[in-house]
Amino acid sequence: MTNFSDPIKKNQETIIDLTTTQGLNVWGDLLFTLLVRVLAFSGTFFLLWIAWIVFQDAQPAIQTFGWGFFTSQIWNVGEQEFGGLPYIYGTLVSSGLALLFAVPLGLAVAITTSENFVPPWVRSPIAFLVELIASIPSVIIGLWGIFILVPTLKPLQDWLFQSFAWIPLFSTEPFGPSTFVAGVVLAIMILPTLASISRDSLVSVAPELRSASMALGATQWETIWRIILPTASSGIIGAIILALGRALGETMAVTMVIGNSTVISPSLLAPGYTIPAVLANQFPEAFEDLHIGALMYLALILFVITLMVNSLALVLVQFVKTNR
Repeated sequence: MTNFSDPIKKNQETIIDLTTTQGLNVWGDLLFTLLVRVLAFSGTFFLLWIAWIVFQDAQPAIQTFGWGFFTSQIWNVGEQEFGGLPYIYGTLVSSGLALLFAVPLGLAVAITTSENFVPPWVRSPIAFLVELIASIPSVIIGLWGIFILVPTLKPLQDWLFQSFAWIPLFSTEPFGPSTFVAGVVLAIMILPTLASISRDSLVSVAPELRSASMALGATQWETIWRIILPTASSGIIGAIILALGRALGETMAVTMVIGNSTVISPSLLAPGYTIPAVLANQFPEAFEDLHIGALMYLALILFVITLMVNSLALVLVQFVKTNR
């Protein structure tokens, strides 16, 4: 009588459990897991390390000026009196103005390059050229701002002053470099970040949503406004906050066109000053401990502002996802 059990038993013995965590490569798996965890936590370690170094170097100014540093407008190197309000104000205003200019333009670029308003052979070059702006060094953009943008915007600033001088935002007679010009330069610099991430968010929307909306009788603009933009809102919000983080930390281009004035003025046509600009201008010439401490205090404030902005982006993205 033929015994059929042996081949079956032999075949069963050759079956390998692919879900097991034990085997010849278990040490390789453990080493790979350990390596990934170390690399993941190293980012947090370096972040805390940088924050600690900046905090330690800022101690002379923190102990001397305390919270009054945030409200003082005095910056006198000779008298060793320092206040950070003009620089904090200039950083926030110029970055906010940049968002005001860049968000509509970035969303327009994202919608144009993700929808079928223009042929594909036109959409791709537009997206490529906009992203190419990110590769231009900030020094080059700053030089372009000095020699091209400032003279170009001078008539517009003069018209705003002559027509709306009764409004505090345009109450200062312009002379060229100003917070307004700095906002325009920053808007140009953050445009690639905002446009590219927003475009990726719009493209990732399921095609079925577009088809269903159009099948129900909605026009293309109604589909974009009521379906696509709300669906991609989490990615768009993330793009806006990331662009804001880039604007807050920009240095050379802003330094060249903002005017570098420590006088706080509500007018956008007046010159201003930012934290990165004062760090770039004065740090090479700082020798006294209190002066260095004041600059590091500003750097610590900028660090905290940027960290808060990115944390806000994470919270907003999660909030939009959960309430969509």
